Amino acid sequence: MATCDSGIEVTSKMHILLLPFLLTFLHLSQAQPPSSTVCIIGAGIGGSSVAHFIRKYSPDLTPTTKIRVFERNTIVGGRIATVNIAGETFEAGASILHPKNLHAVNYTKLLNLKPKQPSSGSLSLGIWDGDKFVFKTVEISCNISFIDKLLKLPFIENLVSLVNSGLMFFRYGFSLFKMQNFVQSAVDKFSKYYEETGSRPIFETVDEMLKWAGLFNLTTRTLRDELVDVGLSPLLINELVTVITRINYGQSVEMSGLGGAVSLAGSGGGLWSIDEGNWQMAAGLINRSDVALHLHEEIKSVADLGDYYELNSTKGNSYICEVAVVATPLDEINIQFIPPISIPERKLQHTHATFVRGLLNPVYFGLKAAAKIPDLVATLEDPKLPFTSISVLKKHNEEESTYKIFSRQPVADTLLDSIFSGRKETIRINWAAYPHYHAPEIFAPFILDGRHLYYVNAFENAASTMETSAVSAENIARLILSRYFGKVNVHSSNLKVVNP
Repeated sequence: MATCDSGIEVTSKMHILLLPFLLTFLHLSQAQPPSSTVCIIGAGIGGSSVAHFIRKYSPDLTPTTKIRVFERNTIVGGRIATVNIAGETFEAGASILHPKNLHAVNYTKLLNLKPKQPSSGSLSLGIWDGDKFVFKTVEISCNISFIDKLLKLPFIENLVSLVNSGLMFFRYGFSLFKMQNFVQSAVDKFSKYYEETGSRPIFETVDEMLKWAGLFNLTTRTLRDELVDVGLSPLLINELVTVITRINYGQSVEMSGLGGAVSLAGSGGGLWSIDEGNWQMAAGLINRSDVALHLHEEIKSVADLGDYYELNSTKGNSYICEVAVVATPLDEINIQFIPPISIPERKLQHTHATFVRGLLNPVYFGLKAAAKIPDLVATLEDPKLPFTSISVLKKHNEEESTYKIFSRQPVADTLLDSIFSGRKETIRINWAAYPHYHAPEIFAPFILDGRHLYYVNAFENAASTMETSAVSAENIARLILSRYFGKVNVHSSNLKVVNP
């Protein structure tokens, strides 16, 4: 009996000694967030921004949550890319940023990137109808180097700019100011997406996101209808506005109104880019977001297996993820979803970017000298016209420049040979660049399956830019943190936590 009592006593003492350690262990295990993996398909600005905002808004998840980013190409950036011609780097895809693109501004500061300074002077513009220039701005230049330098003095350039503003006003009148007010109204509403997260909801649908900012109605009508209602003249709509929408979105003023407003905003002043390429934003965000990057690995299937997703790649690899994010347009890629998902059918607008190092042929434009050709040759909406625009990217010397041609169809060599008097280098890129916009727009869901499969590019049917991708990505990151991780510090007025 004594031996038995002694054993009980020893066991009891061990429980007392171990109790504090057990309590500490339980406390620590409960304090740790769940170990999980977020898989992001696409390493463009959308995918990289999702990774960035997940880390930014929940740094405590970093030790236990793994982020994998899959990119089918060998480089990051998606539709942001550059080409190198004659030792110069030029944007081949998404190229311009607006001064009020606050995510891009913050990325630039965060990543210590260098904004590219705009070139001195303004580009001359000519609107080409296929036979003649219906409108041209003034440009002053001289073949004599000393005089040409004098003509580039600030006060001379300011005088030329003033003259061109007068020419614009003489042709289009007060409609120019009405157009400016229309664009400013849209920009001001879009700026609501930068409000503090404590006062800004998390959105489950694109419709809800647009209605909250007061932008939804712009997606229900064409740009032409919107501009007629605000009093723009038919001449301004059919010429200058059409030129802008053709250059920025490859489409006419029959596109939906919000995309058109964003296009017009992309023609204003203060536009900028990143020195040596905008793709550096995506690369920098990925590098600092503690992710596992899988380059040149395309995801061919995403299967919902209940508590997690299984992603299978073309390399024969399988990955388990509790959360999956699609950050690439689903319109022209073949990812098999199990079970199938349902999204509205959408066509992408293909833009063919052709880069040429050479010299334009003045005869093609009915002019006597190449120097008389405007720096930007823009075109009207006419199916017979073989290109959307031709712009000078860099003047190397009097006999050679680098040009970018936008067109809806590939530009044949025979056409290039007639447009150019000589070509030293030609690079062609076919971009599935943005949605083909038509009103009323119908949006895919942010949440593709009611669980934890998310779609960044659902917002692209409203407008497609680097900044709109970042805005959508930030909302997706907040959705993930709220719905899967149950992060209460991310404010939402309309969501409930969904158990993983």
